Amino acid sequence: MTEEVTIKTALISIFHKEKIEPVLQKLNALNIKLVSTGGTKEYIEKLGYSVTAVEELTSFPSMLGGRVKTLHPAVMGGILYRRNHRQDLEEINQYHILPVDLVIVDLYPFEQTLQQTNDESEIIEKIDIGGISLIRAAAKNFNDVLVIPSQNEYSFLLNLLTEQHGTTCLEQRKTMAQKAFEISAYYDRMIFSYFANEPFINTPLSPVTALRYGENPHQKGWFVGKLDDVFEKIQGQEISYNNLLDVDAGIHLLKEYTEPTIAILKHNNTCGLASDHDIIQAWKKALAGDPVSAFGGIIVCNFSINRVMAEEINALFFEILIATSFDKDALELFSKKQKRILLKLKNWNPTLYNVRAAINGLLMEERDLHTEYKDDFKCVTEIQPNEKEIEDLIYANKIVKHTKSNAIVIVKNKQLIGSGMGQTSRVDSVKQAIEKATTFGFDVKGAVLASDAFFPFADCVELACKAGIHTFIQPGGSIRDKDSIDFCNAHKLSMIFTGYRHFKH
Repeated sequence: MTEEVTIKTALISIFHKEKIEPVLQKLNALNIKLVSTGGTKEYIEKLGYSVTAVEELTSFPSMLGGRVKTLHPAVMGGILYRRNHRQDLEEINQYHILPVDLVIVDLYPFEQTLQQTNDESEIIEKIDIGGISLIRAAAKNFNDVLVIPSQNEYSFLLNLLTEQHGTTCLEQRKTMAQKAFEISAYYDRMIFSYFANEPFINTPLSPVTALRYGENPHQKGWFVGKLDDVFEKIQGQEISYNNLLDVDAGIHLLKEYTEPTIAILKHNNTCGLASDHDIIQAWKKALAGDPVSAFGGIIVCNFSINRVMAEEINALFFEILIATSFDKDALELFSKKQKRILLKLKNWNPTLYNVRAAINGLLMEERDLHTEYKDDFKCVTEIQPNEKEIEDLIYANKIVKHTKSNAIVIVKNKQLIGSGMGQTSRVDSVKQAIEKATTFGFDVKGAVLASDAFFPFADCVELACKAGIHTFIQPGGSIRDKDSIDFCNAHKLSMIFTGYRHFKH
């Protein structure tokens, strides 16, 4: 095993070439011999660098439309031979094989091709064979060879070439080997999903971050993935397992709203949410929705936190605050309590699938990304909701989609004023939502009520009507829908059917 290896020869075979020039400059400055293939070789020569064609090593041309270029003992032998193995050294010398110390590969864009076309022949041609073989060979022989398996690792390589003048240590080579096998596994999973005609679930393999514990202190916990891709952590203690569940719920909820909106979450459920162009009012209304549950929760908003807002929020004990940015003087205030976690939300899109463990395997589903608007509404009652009520119905229906079933949400003037969730009967959720609203001093008259699933009986509507709620939104679909509709018509209530159920278990 060789601890340090000085790079003398680099094999480069890349699809995307726009980021390679700084690397070539460094390699050339260190007098590292370049070997390359086809279009990559031509690109390197156009930039003015000397490069040896793979064909000179193999004595074979690129053939079969470029399908075979590097799959040859003269190439693979130079990567795979063990520097401290006598027989390997003898065979390398016997067959005049050039040793390769660095392999740089950028695979054919199979994933992008899937997104751009359904043409099977085009898709199949973007299954990389030579590139993936080079990556695996170099990674397997990490004791002697450094592999750079994608453009994302060029900065690592540039730093190494600059700071270490082309000398690599074993730990660095092993780190890149791990990255190489992660890329290889991801690539192969994508291809498998295509052939199996199944959704590709981008479940990350690394990095694995140990958490303080799982849901409870006696359980170990880990996070697999790159939080840095979604957040910039500004301050605070280590993010816990339960924190991450709440954060996930919060940012998916927040994606539903474009106007200035702030939400407070506890145990993956929304206990306060409001929208207002006056962000201070938005905060006050969100907090008023359930100031008791808000204690120790997480706060998410889709705007920047200034000093005035920071002073308002600072009065509440919270664990995490997520915003698009923080003013300098707001950070100065929050910095006095360093345990509080502040996260700056980057440009982020909701994940397409949900994955969870079940029995002895995994349950996978498409994420519920459907949101209903006015054009999707079907009024099933004689009385129709007015425009203001429709706005609140849309608002409430977004919240109920992100609330644990059985879910009931009461909204008034784009403010969550009551919710019931996680009950074994829907009528209990209605009772809980009304009780929450009245406990915190809200008048539910003029409010709207949203349900994540149909009303199996008219009792939910009757109960809400007695409290003063006259406008409802639900998916519909019960064999006894007529009971609820008839009650609404008899009491001059309005009800909207959406046709979409939003269970969240």
